[in-house]
Amino acid sequence: MPNRPRALASCRRFARHGVLAALVLLLTACSTYNPNVLDIDRSIQATSQNSRVEFIVLHYTSTGNEASLNILSRRNVSSHYLITREERPHVYQLVDESRRAWHAGVSAWFGRSDMNSGSIGIEIVNQGLEGEQWDTYDPVQMQVLASLLHEIIKRHQIKPHNIVGHSDIAPQRKIDPGPRFPWKQLADQGIGRWYDEDLARQYEQEFLAQGLPDAAWTQAALQRLGYTVPDTGQLDSKTRNVIAAFQMHYRPDRYDGVPDAQTLAIMKALR
Repeated sequence: MPNRPRALASCRRFARHGVLAALVLLLTACSTYNPNVLDIDRSIQATSQNSRVEFIVLHYTSTGNEASLNILSRRNVSSHYLITREERPHVYQLVDESRRAWHAGVSAWFGRSDMNSGSIGIEIVNQGLEGEQWDTYDPVQMQVLASLLHEIIKRHQIKPHNIVGHSDIAPQRKIDPGPRFPWKQLADQGIGRWYDEDLARQYEQEFLAQGLPDAAWTQAALQRLGYTVPDTGQLDSKTRNVIAAFQMHYRPDRYDGVPDAQTLAIMKALR
């Protein structure tokens, strides 16, 4: 039989230590926990997610390096990136990619409006249309642009058809980056959307032999490709503006807004 005094002493020590331990835990919890100070656990990341950035929109500045930097950094317009025009082009990041730059304005692509919210804007120093002449793009500047695009595309998994010009998303009011912009050259580097040229030639011959589709077909084709175009079944001025924007991107030798056999064949061949 256990010794009674010794057993009672052990119980008192155990009780004392237990009470002290509980008090320590309670005091520790009270001293460290504050519901107004968040301790967010980011150790587990969901697999079902993607970037908020879905589009890249390309622009020209229509002015020089210094003026472009001043306008895009200090006025009521901005872009994520600015590429200067000089022997060694400089790339400015003016807005973090996680934030909304003010570059697209009233615009839409594949029915998505408020393009600023889901796009990265890149401004390229280029004079654009001067009188009746379009400024050419500097080859080194375009190499820098291609490198930047590759990085952004990889970082956000941008789809080829979502790399567009300002004129593609706002064809009623914008003409940049213009017909001299080297879309085909970028497409050859795996950047952006392009069409099957052999298939387009085949469709062109078919249209020449059988006649051209009507305005309703043209409007539906442009909508399928992402453009915002009237659904009137008529070749109205707004539809012609969209056709001209499409031509500047994919058939820049002639961008008169006329839906000729070559233009419509490219639309049909484009996926």
